[in-house]
Amino acid sequence: MTEAGHRPPHLAVVLVGSNAASETYVNAKIKACSAIGYESSLLHFPPEISQTMLLHTIDELNENEDIDGFIVQLPLPAHIDENSVINRVLPAKDVDGFHPINVGKMALGLDAFISATPGGIVELLRRYEIETSGKHCVVLGRSNIVGGPMSILMRRNTYPGNSTVTIAHSRTQNLKEVCLSADILIAAIGKPEFVTADMVKEGAVVVDVGINRIDADNEKGYKLVGDVAFDEVAEKCSYITPVPGGVGPMTIAYLLNNTMIAARKRM
Repeated sequence: MTEAGHRPPHLAVVLVGSNAASETYVNAKIKACSAIGYESSLLHFPPEISQTMLLHTIDELNENEDIDGFIVQLPLPAHIDENSVINRVLPAKDVDGFHPINVGKMALGLDAFISATPGGIVELLRRYEIETSGKHCVVLGRSNIVGGPMSILMRRNTYPGNSTVTIAHSRTQNLKEVCLSADILIAAIGKPEFVTADMVKEGAVVVDVGINRIDADNEKGYKLVGDVAFDEVAEKCSYITPVPGGVGPMTIAYLLNNTMIAARKRM
């Protein structure tokens, strides 16, 4: 792109407050941009920023032709309405894939930005040539960021896809039995090591979306674990994603892929 006289893709990240996990995610995204030659901008605001000021910042990013795509890192402080913020982002620059227009287009199989974590998981399944057609996929978690879009992507008439999909969550009865029926289990419930070996059938494919801090006897005083008890589940399944690693790097890669798509559309 640059050899042809175009500027490199430019991703902007809006971060509000000092949430430790959010800062870690944002720093990883900025570092990844640098590693592959993208331009990046970080707009870091104090937690007390008003909703009006944040929306004004989003308007400026929407109008800035030097920025191809941007994300507003979630969660936001309680006094800011997340839906208002998400709706304010121009769909053409919504590389996080959270805007209702992008979500709706994704559900209909139309050209759209797909949210980075579900998109990254689909790419992971494709790269490892995981058979999905006709398989029972259980998505553990129903969030708008992961569980909801993941269920839509896995039932699409494409590859990866064509699965029979069940969404399970905290109100699901007989949760263990539901998980045991999964050929592909995608865990995004936000509870450390929630999925244990007795919930996974032999040979299943397990995708662990969770990242949780738990106390540990080490220098940091904590360690990162997923929503799956890795050591015991790994002995039963055919494939499993590690935490840290696995889905996390794929999420960042897919976000950068969306930014490249936005940049090419600009050209």
